[in-house]
Order: sequence, then structure tokens, then C-alpha cells
Amino acid sequence: MSGVDLQDHLIAQGIRVPVIFISAFPEERTRKRALEAGAAGFLTKPFDGKVLIDCVSNALQESE
Repeated sequence: MSGVDLQDHLIAQGIRVPVIFISAFPEERTRKRALEAGAAGFLTKPFDGKVLIDCVSNALQESE
């Protein structure tokens, strides 16, 4: 099961948790699908550590 498939499965089960995708092989189609389904972020490797911290911070604020 891919990450976006897992995200879809969780949503279908009524489980809403902040999700941040990290990919070394980003595809625009996958990024768009994840974000449209409510992902808190979609990072591509390599990324700056501050970008990850900002993404986690935003995800935590959204989940409050």
C-alpha cells in the first residue's frame, strides 16, 4: 500500500490525522492527490530541516 493509499484508507475509516509526505521520487500527480485529500505537507528529498519543522508545526496547529 502506498502512502496516499494509506491516507485514503484512513479517511474512509473516519480517521483524520495530520499526514506529512516525504518522497525521494516526487510525482506531481501524487503530490496533488495527497494535498487535495488534506495532507499537511508534501516534502521532497533533500529538504531543509527548517522546512520539516515548519511543516510539523503547521500540522500540529491544524489538528487542534
